[in-house]
Amino acid sequence: MVKMNWKPDWNMEKWNPKTWTKQDVREHTKWIGYVCLAAVINFIIETASRHSAVEAWKYLTGRPLVFLYNTLLISICYLLVYLVKRKAFAAILVSFIWLAGGIANGVILANRVTPLTGPDLKLFKDALEVASHYLTGFQMVLMILVLVLAAAALVVLFRRMPRLDEKQRFGRKLVVTALVIWGFSIVTHAAIEKRVVTTFFSNVAYAYQDYGFPYCFTTSLFDTGMSQPHNYSEKTIRKIVRRDEQDTLMEEEGGKRPNIIFVQLETFFDPTLLNCIQLSQDPIPNFHRYMEEYSSGYFEVPVVGAGTANTEFETIVGMNLHYFGPGEYPYKTILKKTTCESMAYALKKIGYRAHAIHNNTAEFYGRNEVFANLGFDTFTPIESMYCTQRTETGWADDSILTRYILECLDSSEEPDYIYTISVQGHGAYPEEQVLTDPVIKVTGAESEEKRNQWEYYVNQLYEMDQFVEELITALSHRDEETVLVMYGDHLPTMGLEARDMKNGHLYSTEYFIWDNMGLEKTDKNLATYQMGAAVTNRLGIHEGTMMTYHQKRQGTKYYMQDMEMLQYDMLYGKQYAFGGENPYVPTDLKIGVEDVRITSVQSTSRNYTYIFGRNFTQYSKLYVNDKEQETQLYNENALILRDMKLKKGDVLVVKQVDKNGLVLAQSKAWEMQ
Repeated sequence: MVKMNWKPDWNMEKWNPKTWTKQDVREHTKWIGYVCLAAVINFIIETASRHSAVEAWKYLTGRPLVFLYNTLLISICYLLVYLVKRKAFAAILVSFIWLAGGIANGVILANRVTPLTGPDLKLFKDALEVASHYLTGFQMVLMILVLVLAAAALVVLFRRMPRLDEKQRFGRKLVVTALVIWGFSIVTHAAIEKRVVTTFFSNVAYAYQDYGFPYCFTTSLFDTGMSQPHNYSEKTIRKIVRRDEQDTLMEEEGGKRPNIIFVQLETFFDPTLLNCIQLSQDPIPNFHRYMEEYSSGYFEVPVVGAGTANTEFETIVGMNLHYFGPGEYPYKTILKKTTCESMAYALKKIGYRAHAIHNNTAEFYGRNEVFANLGFDTFTPIESMYCTQRTETGWADDSILTRYILECLDSSEEPDYIYTISVQGHGAYPEEQVLTDPVIKVTGAESEEKRNQWEYYVNQLYEMDQFVEELITALSHRDEETVLVMYGDHLPTMGLEARDMKNGHLYSTEYFIWDNMGLEKTDKNLATYQMGAAVTNRLGIHEGTMMTYHQKRQGTKYYMQDMEMLQYDMLYGKQYAFGGENPYVPTDLKIGVEDVRITSVQSTSRNYTYIFGRNFTQYSKLYVNDKEQETQLYNENALILRDMKLKKGDVLVVKQVDKNGLVLAQSKAWEMQ
């Protein structure tokens, strides 16, 4: 065992500045230089974030205490220099990390409204996938090259920078470091008390502008989940969830059990609400018509420019992201660890089957894992779809969704709950002209590049609106009672400000609720976390703790406070609402409603072998005796294998494999006879 050779130097005489050597003085006065360096880095970071040195200067002069606090926050990181022997390298490393984070934030803000947050680091894999839609191939290569060169430079610097062999007096330095950090925590507490900074971001994008990147990013990195509310106790929770006698069983109230379909339209909103452009015609006439004929209103969403999964989360579980950490994605935090009561779980109690559909990859936002913890029985991602139509920027057309929604409805005799997430409207939107004959023409944009972006975007909306009509027409022809909820998840990433909107809101899209049951039209503005309860309440369905809470308590005095208490208990607390134990277990999530199947194998004289079957897609891979083979997708019922003779006893399996090599589903084995 190696024994430590040092111990804290508690000789108080040595702590007296009068006894300091010249080396002590130089070491301690270096901190003035580090503070100045931190101020320069802070200014560079804010320049990158605001895309303007002038705006950064306005921030510095307009909020000097905030700028000073962020400077001190960066300075604290230079304590690493105080503790190690490679001091020059440590200073460069700290500076590099802060500058890299600030510049990355600036790049992200050039492509979306939401800045870089701590949870984004957990979404790094997803970010790489989406980056191909925002950046050109050259830009991707350049970005990777810069990262490789930066890493190589750090390695070279580490080896070549001087290593001081001075006596470390490590114990003393550790105590000083702890005292400095403790002192900074006092400063932080005072800054929060005096409202120089805040612990709550009602709008993440605005918070970064007001309180700076260093503080906001650090807060989002460490402040995740929910803090225990004041007065949290079993007694309080039991009081919140207590039901009146008349709110018991659905059957007693004559509840209906129609199919319930939610369709969340990617980046879909009403562009006629824009002040900054003019359109040649209405891009979403069908959506507008259904808003006029059926229940509709504004839909308050928790994100703008990005964050589809968070709109999705609130709508499915009825919880408010307001009480989570700033910029948090529950799909990447708590829902990877535990189940959560949801509409799927609640409706399954009364005989529903629960399906999720998304015409994007299964792993995006970890949905292939999270949906099992939300109670879904099946999940149909793009890997299970035969997709032949994509946008000019590579996203799947939404028209494909109609087929797979109907497939879910046909899959069982029970009523179905289907949650569908579209993708066609996703950014980025090209600055160059890519549409040769657009249906919708745009004028009045601030530049030709912006005009091209808006024109591309509104024409995607036009096609998505056609999908709205196609789906409703298909549902109308079915002899099943159905309720369909359609809405947009957030506004687009186009540098919009509230003043650009006629309604003055960046966090509002629109919704309508179509049905073939003759439900009364009721127009009302709703938040995402209220929608599920509003729909089920109209149907006389009162299942699920959170859903019934919204149905009974919306608009009451302590509605928001008790909601925070309840969702803390259900996800992070002792689950008093469930009697002290989570009643929900993960489902055995099936990828795709219909199985992938091999039905026959036929060889030809031209050394071709056709593998016939069902539900083949662009992600289908043929394995012969557990070895992947090169095949060509002929259509959804046939794969072509070339230049390989199959023999008796060979075992064939078709697997659905995503671009990262993850096997999502596979056929039963087929043995050659």
